[in-house]
Amino acid sequence: MKNKQLIRLLACLLVTAVVSILFFYYKEKPAFPQQIKIGATYMTMNNDFYKYLNAEVEKSVNEHHDQLYTRDPALSIKKQVEQVRFFIWKKVDVIIINPVDGNSRLLINSLKKAKKEGIKVIAVDSQFKDSSAVNTTIVSDNYKAGVLCAEQMMKTRRSADILLLEHRDALSANSRIQGFLDTIKRHGSYRIVSRLDSLGQTEIAMPKVKRLIQNNLDFDTVMALNDRAAIGALAAIKGEKKTNTQVYGIDGSPDMKNLLSTTPEIQATVAQSPYTMGQEVIKATLKLSKNKTYPKEIIVPVQLLTKKNIGEADLVGWQ
Repeated sequence: MKNKQLIRLLACLLVTAVVSILFFYYKEKPAFPQQIKIGATYMTMNNDFYKYLNAEVEKSVNEHHDQLYTRDPALSIKKQVEQVRFFIWKKVDVIIINPVDGNSRLLINSLKKAKKEGIKVIAVDSQFKDSSAVNTTIVSDNYKAGVLCAEQMMKTRRSADILLLEHRDALSANSRIQGFLDTIKRHGSYRIVSRLDSLGQTEIAMPKVKRLIQNNLDFDTVMALNDRAAIGALAAIKGEKKTNTQVYGIDGSPDMKNLLSTTPEIQATVAQSPYTMGQEVIKATLKLSKNKTYPKEIIVPVQLLTKKNIGEADLVGWQ
């Protein structure tokens, strides 16, 4: 009887030991050995463009049983630097970053540290002034977007007093504004009367434009770096009952497309595609994580939407 109890006890101890060993083994060893760890940080998730872009990445991550850490710095360069440091600590394979400030030496240095750790870096929707730590940059044709807005404005107006809404820390936004300015520069009848930094946010653009109107600044055209700033300008124009004003944006967001189809002030938006950009990010991630080569820069085409062709567009989703 005692022998049987001893045998049972030894059997229980053996099972416990095996279970413990397996537990600690799999705790330290990933369930999927080829799993890619990805860190993604976008300048703000208060913009549906980045939510849809990240959703494409997330879809691929789920399909491949990879791991994704998504962070929102809420337009804070300090937070974004901390997020990059977190990704380094987590030993991710790839960092996907839409920079709060593409000129920030602090942010660029943090990415250089990531590079030293063997982490691949993908800049998306905006570039860095110093791209030495970046493996690939995936952006829309931002310069052309500005050109398309200027050309459309010049088709509808022989002259214009123009208010620019900018985001000066975002190099992609600067490219859009530069494309617009280069297109009108040889035409003296198109004048820039004021420039405001809106950070590309509706809630910042609206009160700034409202103050300009109340201070009697004379402008009849708004060129905004993106749709969110354009919508903020529209709200101010409507609220102050300012007439005969045209508004241009860039993004092709569902809100802007609906306003383009129903509101006389909205003249055009240039659509970019978060889906296409997300798919390019996925391709880059899969290649770079395996140390394969990938183009240094990918330019995603854009499309001008006006009152003439808005009926052909999907008003519910992105292009």
